[in-house]
Amino acid sequence: MSDLLIYLCLGAFAGTLSGLFGIGGGLVIVPVLITTFSLMGLSQDIYIHMAIATSLATIVITAISAIQNHHQRGNVDWSIVKRFTPGVLFGAYLGGIIADRVPADGLAILLGVFMFVIATQMLFGLKPDAGRKLPHSGGLIAAGSVIGTLSAMVGIGGASLSVPFLRYCSVDMKRAVGTSATLTLPLAVAGVTSFIVNGWNAVDLPEWTLGYVYLPAFAGIVVASSQFVRVGAALGAKLSQLWLQRAFAAFLIFMGCKLLFG
Repeated sequence: MSDLLIYLCLGAFAGTLSGLFGIGGGLVIVPVLITTFSLMGLSQDIYIHMAIATSLATIVITAISAIQNHHQRGNVDWSIVKRFTPGVLFGAYLGGIIADRVPADGLAILLGVFMFVIATQMLFGLKPDAGRKLPHSGGLIAAGSVIGTLSAMVGIGGASLSVPFLRYCSVDMKRAVGTSATLTLPLAVAGVTSFIVNGWNAVDLPEWTLGYVYLPAFAGIVVASSQFVRVGAALGAKLSQLWLQRAFAAFLIFMGCKLLFG
């Protein structure tokens, strides 16, 4: 019961932050699940993989409502989605394969570095200027493969990578966000499928797992996060975005330090 309460609270936290900043919940879910699973006494050899896989599973559900919302607002460029998706699918599945073969310490380093990069971007407001046009289909497939691979390996939906890329390619900010949110669905589906397949026969997994996906955490996070996105959006209209971003960046730096030096 206490574990379920933790997952519900985590889902509420992730949903609120998603509403506040428009970020995917993976940036919150992965580090907190790593801490939770370690306190459960699980081996580090599996709990980092479980945290990443479970995060991707939750993104599959939350991405559906996000796509509906952005499509209704006309913020999804479906021609980009169509050309981007093959690379994202390939890259995300490949990311799950690579993550399964990378030692836990290596994944922890990758996660820690990624959190420092995102925290730096949030602290200093680093945003790419429009510098070029969108590449042809081959270029988008290649970019999607890289974004899918890296995102699946750290358990995020990929918007923190795809939005800057699309902005650099002169895509309007609203359409870049809406298109990136739409791409999180194929990315998360391919990524979590890979983690399920590759973790099917992993040793030392606890009960109630599907591959590397821990189902109690998945259920609790999904139930709560879907309800608290609106809370975050309401808070975002009242609170200082600058100080909120600084607070979240501090959280990422703290968790990144734990992963790199803990």
